[in-house]
Amino acid sequence: MTAAPHAPIQVLFALQPDSLALDWAGPAEALRIANQALQAQGQPPRFVLRFVGPSSETVSSVGLKLSGLEALPDTLPAPAWVVLVGQPGATISVQTEAAQALLHWLRGLRLQTHRLELMTVCAGAVLAAHAGLLAGRHVTTHHHHLAELRSVEPDCQVVENRVFVEDAPVYSSAGVTTGVDLTLHRIAQLCGEPIAAQVAQAMVVALRRGPQDPELSPFLAYRNHLHPALHRVQDAVSSQPAQDWHLASMATVACTSPRHLTRLFMDHAGIAPLQYLRRIRLALAQTALQSGRNVTQAAALAGFSSDTQLRRAWHQLGEAGTPSNPKLL
Repeated sequence: MTAAPHAPIQVLFALQPDSLALDWAGPAEALRIANQALQAQGQPPRFVLRFVGPSSETVSSVGLKLSGLEALPDTLPAPAWVVLVGQPGATISVQTEAAQALLHWLRGLRLQTHRLELMTVCAGAVLAAHAGLLAGRHVTTHHHHLAELRSVEPDCQVVENRVFVEDAPVYSSAGVTTGVDLTLHRIAQLCGEPIAAQVAQAMVVALRRGPQDPELSPFLAYRNHLHPALHRVQDAVSSQPAQDWHLASMATVACTSPRHLTRLFMDHAGIAPLQYLRRIRLALAQTALQSGRNVTQAAALAGFSSDTQLRRAWHQLGEAGTPSNPKLL
């Protein structure tokens, strides 16, 4: 496999009989909406959705007949993701002809970060374990299948009570709707957190993480509401944080008064508009510092008027250390 420069990611959803519909449809819709958001900004789509399987027709878990599936390909371009999903039942049967064909194909995959990666949703991790793809990996699955996963692959570290687990090139999620959480995480990594926030807004997803995951980034936090004017402002600020924003210009985007905009932010997002702006800018500055920029460069990239303004925001928002000491970020 050779990757073309900036090649879109080929995302292959591997479907067999009784594949859980929401396991693949939710992530597929998230990727479709991400492409749409990128194109609205004048960027090319990042994901090519493909649906493959042991046969060209199958029936989903809800009885919907699916046709036109691609055959399991002999070769894959890079970059590519293979997505494995769950099936109904207390355990995952791999004795069927379709399951055996899928496992044979999976065993031929050579996973490699940024080139060929694996995503599992729900009991899709059990299929991956049967194919020998999870040895030495930290993974999770639906809580009903945790013991089964341990039994099938004793050499993997099964992580309980987590929405998703990242152990590149393997990414696993706990089940059903958590496939959307994992997909949003991957969209944020590849397309930027503002795009992921737009996807979550469009899907009306309450963003969440597992109990041991880090707090949500400011780009994804404060978005669990349904107010369209407020989302417009947050989209605008997230897309162009270095712009000369002030309360009046933000209110113009919302088509309301500055006072009413402040009320909307407090009621629906739980944060004041200018504090939200500072958090977005601080997150950008931290990213710039971590990538090797100095304090002056980071402040300018994030939209702070000076080093002093960045340092002031850093301390006001309770960040540890100082901007000039990236080891403490």
